[in-house]
Amino acid sequence: MNATHAAVEHRWVRPIDQVRLPDAPSVGGKAANLGELTHARFPVPPGFVVTKDAYLDAMDGAGVRSTLRNRALPPAGADEAALTDAAQELRGVVLGVPVPDSLRAEIAEAYRELGPTVRVAVRSSAPAEDAADTSFAGIHDSFTDIAGLDALVEAVRKCWASLWSERALTYRSVHSVSEEPAAAVVVQRMVDSDRSGVAFTADPRTGARDHVIVEAATGLGEVVVGGQVEPDTYAVSKDGFRVLDVHIGAQDFAITADADGEHRTEIPVTERGIRVLTDTQAERLALLAVSVEEHYQAPQDLEFAFAGDKLWIVQTRPITTLGDRPIAAAAPPASGIASAGRVLTQGLGASPGTVSGQVRVLRSVADAHRLQDGDILVAPMTRPDWLPVLRRAAAIVTDGGGITCHAAIVGRELGRPVVVGTRDATTTLIDGTVVTVDGDAGTISEGGVALTARAVDTPSGLSAPPRGGGHAWTEPTATAVYVNLATPDAAESVAASDVDGVGLLRAEFMIMDALQGTHPATVLAEGRRDEYVAKMAAGVERIAAAFAPRPVIYRAIDLRTNEFANLTGGDVEPVEDNPMIGYRGCFRYVREPELFGLDLDVVHRVRAHHPNVHLMIPFVRTRWELESCLRHLDVHPLGSDRRMHRWIMAEVPSVVYWIPEYAALGIDGISIGTNDLTQLVLGVDRDSEICRDLFDTMDPAVLDAIDSIIERAIRAGLTASLCGQAVSTNPALAEHVVRKGITSVSVAPDAAAATRRMVSAAERRILLDRARSEHRTEG
Repeated sequence: MNATHAAVEHRWVRPIDQVRLPDAPSVGGKAANLGELTHARFPVPPGFVVTKDAYLDAMDGAGVRSTLRNRALPPAGADEAALTDAAQELRGVVLGVPVPDSLRAEIAEAYRELGPTVRVAVRSSAPAEDAADTSFAGIHDSFTDIAGLDALVEAVRKCWASLWSERALTYRSVHSVSEEPAAAVVVQRMVDSDRSGVAFTADPRTGARDHVIVEAATGLGEVVVGGQVEPDTYAVSKDGFRVLDVHIGAQDFAITADADGEHRTEIPVTERGIRVLTDTQAERLALLAVSVEEHYQAPQDLEFAFAGDKLWIVQTRPITTLGDRPIAAAAPPASGIASAGRVLTQGLGASPGTVSGQVRVLRSVADAHRLQDGDILVAPMTRPDWLPVLRRAAAIVTDGGGITCHAAIVGRELGRPVVVGTRDATTTLIDGTVVTVDGDAGTISEGGVALTARAVDTPSGLSAPPRGGGHAWTEPTATAVYVNLATPDAAESVAASDVDGVGLLRAEFMIMDALQGTHPATVLAEGRRDEYVAKMAAGVERIAAAFAPRPVIYRAIDLRTNEFANLTGGDVEPVEDNPMIGYRGCFRYVREPELFGLDLDVVHRVRAHHPNVHLMIPFVRTRWELESCLRHLDVHPLGSDRRMHRWIMAEVPSVVYWIPEYAALGIDGISIGTNDLTQLVLGVDRDSEICRDLFDTMDPAVLDAIDSIIERAIRAGLTASLCGQAVSTNPALAEHVVRKGITSVSVAPDAAAATRRMVSAAERRILLDRARSEHRTEG
């Protein structure tokens, strides 16, 4: 403090930079962590803390401390009405206590040190808050954009009073926190952030510690932690700090602050669906978060804010939900209920476990009386004041929010399965019906099932989907193993096996069934478009539901002219001497957009409830035809679905040249079709018995083309997969593509287990070779 105000005795206020972790009993966990970070030279906004003793001394001076202390916990068995009455009474007691003049003088001096009438954030910092076993996330009040001494002192009083809210009383009861309630208050200079959010240095859903999970939104971070929007989610590896995965959220407004106060601003439609953080920003944030983790030697949950290019840490705390988390006991299914059926809606799995129960849609906390013990709580979003309701729910499902919103954090602490960010749960799920919530997969399915165990974690640490029948993942691999499917007949049994999704859904058999032997042009002319789309969508939905949330890559129609010609009305097809390299795939969609539109209609309908389905365009030969094809996609309603991945087949050697251009057009992944690629590289008919000795995927020329595709795809930031039986029958090819960095392989279902073993063995050999090489180098 400066000399001008040196006469003030400092009993209750301490600058943040003079606080350390051992001070937590007097300044609270939040302030102690901020002081620790400031001392370690992390970027923390300057500020001060009003200690816990300031609160206790004020209550003592008013003669109410003992009364409050004796009512720290709600009476055993108190219902919600009694809890509400008690909270109102106790909050009134605290708000009736005046702030002592001596304390006001200390606050005034510390405030002047931050700058004349500077705007500040005022946040509670209870001793048990942000501790290793209790987070108190969102339980006590915080206030932003406070300016002026009177407003600051009033905000401090409101933080004190929040010790006695319904949610605080409930939280202390749930966690058996019997110590005398008291709170310090942190005051920090406001950061006018344009991007902000939360970073976890371990995955809060799975416990995996090899990557950082970031949730980010535009504007102030309260929209993220309060679950007001669905934020972007980024997974960043700790090894090399590379962005592994990006899930773009849904944010239609932002809260910003300036000298005139806080403002809620609508985000223009044209600016929605755009990433909040660049790769560089996400990687920079992850590096900072891991540095904080290393400082504490424990996984951290930290809040961050970007103001221009400046990155600030505004809070950090230990992650409290990484241990052996309890799984909610399933409510007994009603008699006669069958196994869980189709997926009704899907979001982000935010807390693990599987449970069945009756849907109870609550639009606000005022509807809480409708929720019975064991019901599935479905709401637009749950805020901290919903805590008395959350503890009665068997599972929590919300329209909005992300995996780091308060509802998700509290749900994990309560051991409830949680699915957030469904966008439509409150309108899709019907009140009173029985559903099954899978907090690992992020799905809500019709019907009830018995409780299941947590899913096995994938090698990357990202949550793997549940596999039916208690199937164990005996051969974990970093390279994903997908399956090729052609019909929905065996979808459920294949999905229950040790596979990571459908890398190639060959829809040609399903198309023939849906067309009932009739050419598409005839079906369209007869006005049967809706009938065809409904039948196709039903088959794809069955596959999508069985594999959810694992990806299903739907390859658009790739029938050749000779195959179309065999259908009723097929005399419209041109006659080609070599249909294998003729009028098919992407080029045909450019010439016949109505044919392509059938596929787009199917995928659009399926993705309304199964967003794990993505589109793949086959037989792409040139940039201009792909660009033209994508224009047709963009004007279709499906084109605005930015969460859908756009894939192409890599079957034509020209793809090697065009990969950077294809990436620039917005392609997300490529799938190498080894049969067609081998045919076109070697100039040999893949179906020719006479020339079969020439057909060899292991030919150096073919391998060179495969290598070039993988290498260029990786450089362009594309996912690279390889589909075809060659990799499942040839261990040398499996090891070759794994060494080159292939992301996944896709094979026939009956070859998946053997392929997994070959890929696993290849990965182990690569690691062993690397270890031996490093040993020789050190020697």
